[in-house]
Amino acid sequence: MGAALNLYDQDFFAWTQEQAKLIKEKSFDKLDLTHLFEEVEDMGNRHADEIESRLEVLLMHLLKWKYQPNLQSRSWQLTIKEQRKRIILRLKKMPSLKNKLDELALEAYDLSIDEAVKETGLDASIFPIECMWTIDQVLDESFYPN
Repeated sequence: MGAALNLYDQDFFAWTQEQAKLIKEKSFDKLDLTHLFEEVEDMGNRHADEIESRLEVLLMHLLKWKYQPNLQSRSWQLTIKEQRKRIILRLKKMPSLKNKLDELALEAYDLSIDEAVKETGLDASIFPIECMWTIDQVLDESFYPN
């Protein structure tokens, strides 16, 4: 197992190929279980991180839409539409992530305020501390805040 650990640190791709080969051969006793566990867990987390990142972009654009109505553009509308579509597609492929949506939206909203401040030049105090929309509204394709 020392060689597998060393290979993991030296050449991740080669390590993945070796682990796949060992699984295919059912040589389970030779697997690098510690790193396999970490990598499998990380794969799941990456999908949650992707949804959080897309929620951040979506929420930031919804904030801009609400607080800069005179600057609303087709580009903002298309970004909102794309982020919603991609989030919903990801949730269809991984429905258990729906259970984490509120938590992910909470984290994303805080980050979206920071981004909205950078992009709009508005003071952070203008934006509510807590998101004023439900996750259903945020993902509703017909919802645009007034």
